[in-house]
Amino acid sequence: MADRVLLRFMTVTDYEEEEQFLREQHKEGWKLCKYWLPGFYFFDQCEPEDVVYRLDFEQADQCGKTEYLQLYYDYGWEYLFEVNGFTYFRKQAGSEEEEPEIFSDNESRIEMVERVFRRRMIPLLIVFFTCVVPQLVIQFFNWQGGNTSAKGFVIFFTVFFFLYLYLFIHCGQKIRWLKRKYMKE
Repeated sequence: MADRVLLRFMTVTDYEEEEQFLREQHKEGWKLCKYWLPGFYFFDQCEPEDVVYRLDFEQADQCGKTEYLQLYYDYGWEYLFEVNGFTYFRKQAGSEEEEPEIFSDNESRIEMVERVFRRRMIPLLIVFFTCVVPQLVIQFFNWQGGNTSAKGFVIFFTVFFFLYLYLFIHCGQKIRWLKRKYMKE
């Protein structure tokens, strides 16, 4: 069992912040051993070291998984696990001037951001417009039509509506910011 458990909520577009959070924990003597959704990080105590964590999003299909992991292993990356489409790697920071990276160029980083958008944001948009919005409207009209039991559903779907809206705004802005950042580098 892990020596320490921390709860942090991060969206799929907050992967750079997650990498930095994991690095800081390792510097304090806590290496990541497991992660469970919706944000439970499990750490084992270790010697404080400067270790870089990197995440990659759904890069390889199951057929090419062995070659994919071998490529990173050959470059010194330790494979940890996969959660929610993200593959977690870590590597000793070393004395290099530049941070160790799993991507060889900014085009690869941009492709990852686009994969996150296609595979996470588009399905959320579909659920939002086919389930949440229609149900909110239906329940609102039921409640206005005199069905007092619909009031609870209106509240429930209103909460979901604003939660999804927040996620779309946050993730949309972050995706745009990441793409611009990688295009400038």
